[in-house]
Amino acid sequence: MIKIFKMSLAGLLFSVATISSAGMITPNPTAPSIAGTAHILQDYDSGHILMSENADERLPPASITKLMTSYVVSQEIHDGNIKLDDEVLISEKAWRMIGSRSFIEVNTKVTVEALLRGMIVQSGNDAAVALAEHVAGSEEVFAQMMNQYAQKLGMVNTNYQNATGLPGPEHYTTAHDIAILSAALIRDYPEHYQWYAEKEYTYNGITQHNRNKLLWRDNTVDGLKTGHTEEAGYCLSASAKRDGMRLIAVVLGTASENARAQEIQKMFNFGFRFFE
Repeated sequence: MIKIFKMSLAGLLFSVATISSAGMITPNPTAPSIAGTAHILQDYDSGHILMSENADERLPPASITKLMTSYVVSQEIHDGNIKLDDEVLISEKAWRMIGSRSFIEVNTKVTVEALLRGMIVQSGNDAAVALAEHVAGSEEVFAQMMNQYAQKLGMVNTNYQNATGLPGPEHYTTAHDIAILSAALIRDYPEHYQWYAEKEYTYNGITQHNRNKLLWRDNTVDGLKTGHTEEAGYCLSASAKRDGMRLIAVVLGTASENARAQEIQKMFNFGFRFFE
């Protein structure tokens, strides 16, 4: 039997293999090559980094930004400042948002819960802006709140300029910081994290599917978030749990929807096979 012990130094993976029952030394496994600009695989409970490359490079996160939007909204609910059944009046700015949308209508009222699920499952930019305006009065002030929470969580290479992840000159984060945020969201707000596992969501008669393909391919994967812009490439933060062990994997800058799912799957298979 091989037992691999987790260690990390400067983003490199080191491991120690025990002698098998047959008395032979078994070679240590080599982490798989990942096709993307940056990636990280992290143990949820210990925080140990199991493999990584360019994990602290500042990069555009696209809609993975919405993990922090979700985190701030969940904190506001926890603090009693807003409620899930609050009705939010949809502004023209939210209604006019480009990119992925939940198709909310201007001057209508939508509950915070519906907006959250639309943002999480459908990646609705309109829903993200509506939530930001409901919490902080404007998206600009909400972005300041996002940055304050990033600092509290120890996300030292992150700066948000908006709630959606649409490109901005100083809107960036890292694979490592995304892993930190993903773990915090799972730990602090499990009641909202469950929505990240939803494969589809219907609002206003329109059903849209979750873009996280791993929800269909691997039943141990139970969430987080995709992202894509031309600048960012195809990105994904995902979490899976097998036999009581939870891992978080992040990949940024892949070439396609399939590629980001495949690269995350490779990391999960490696991590669950060789670490405990």
